[in-house]
Amino acid sequence: MIELAGGELLTERKGSVHWITFNRPQARNALTWGMYDALVNECERVNEDDSIRVVVITGNGGAFAAGTDISQFRAFKTAQDALDYEKQGNHMAETVESVRVPVIAAIAGACTGGGASIATCSDIRIASPSAKFGIPIARTLGNCLSQKNYARVVSAFGVPRAKELLLTARLMDAQELKAAGYVAEVVASEEALVPRAQELAEQIAAYAPLTLQVTKKAINRVRDQLFPIEDDKEFIETCYLSEDFREGIEAFLNKRKPVWRGR
Repeated sequence: MIELAGGELLTERKGSVHWITFNRPQARNALTWGMYDALVNECERVNEDDSIRVVVITGNGGAFAAGTDISQFRAFKTAQDALDYEKQGNHMAETVESVRVPVIAAIAGACTGGGASIATCSDIRIASPSAKFGIPIARTLGNCLSQKNYARVVSAFGVPRAKELLLTARLMDAQELKAAGYVAEVVASEEALVPRAQELAEQIAAYAPLTLQVTKKAINRVRDQLFPIEDDKEFIETCYLSEDFREGIEAFLNKRKPVWRGR
């Protein structure tokens, strides 16, 4: 096993299957900038290794990833900070999506915010009974997603469910995710998640690699044609430069309910 980002991201080979594991369990694997960078670098490295046939992304300690580490947002001062953050988030998402081999997300516990984005960019998702998925920014931080990430959520769930999920800021449990088609299956127990992910990965790894690669690219191209992206600078600046965003950060870090003012 190889440690990256100061041990906060782990990688391991199991045959032709490459595992990437978020390893910050004390924070439910809330993602630091270093973890995002390490994930991007690792995905790029996978693309250079023809011996890897499938990637599995998961998290240690009973959580997939509980979003971005909120304390990092305190450093945001300008519109460019927000625009750079969303640009980097899009680069991360596109990198995960463009991994040349199938990517499986093995989801337990919290899969929210940035974690939800990573799972949504994966090709196949399986979950344990504890899985909780959502993007509850309307009740936590008061920020927004990039236009590309809104498109990814709509593509995964459809317009009505995407609106309901985002506007109510609720979390979906494993069985609802299965019913919605977001996860392919829910395993019987927490302990069954990793072995089942490896089993599924080995099954896919035995298939024709060029067919899998082309299929991924073709389906992503269809999605992009269905959901063309326009400039989202106005949306990002509206939310990230607001008093409400600052209030959301401080309320979250101080474990109190935010007081929204709409400005």
